[in-house]
Amino acid sequence: MAKESKGFLKTWKDDRGFGFIKPDDGSDDIFIHISALGECVRRPHRGDVIFYQVEHSDDGKSKAVNATIEGVESFAKKGSKQWILLALSSLGLAGVAVATYFLAAG
Repeated sequence: MAKESKGFLKTWKDDRGFGFIKPDDGSDDIFIHISALGECVRRPHRGDVIFYQVEHSDDGKSKAVNATIEGVESFAKKGSKQWILLALSSLGLAGVAVATYFLAAG
């Protein structure tokens, strides 16, 4: 298993889905793409603490992979299927309540 590193998100271009992490160990900034964050429940923000692994490509460039944002859950950890079912159920109940209100008022 690759070593996990830690740093803070120094820059983030949300419209393009990438940015750079400043590693805590003082090494060079690491590129991170939104796809490295997997199933985080929110997009990253500049200043977030990021845990990640480093992958080196054949051309000598490094990028963050298997990344997480400190204090931010992932859909997988929340039990994504249960969470989605709960959200859909809530929407269904709200729809029934609205329909009942309009039927009673009419």
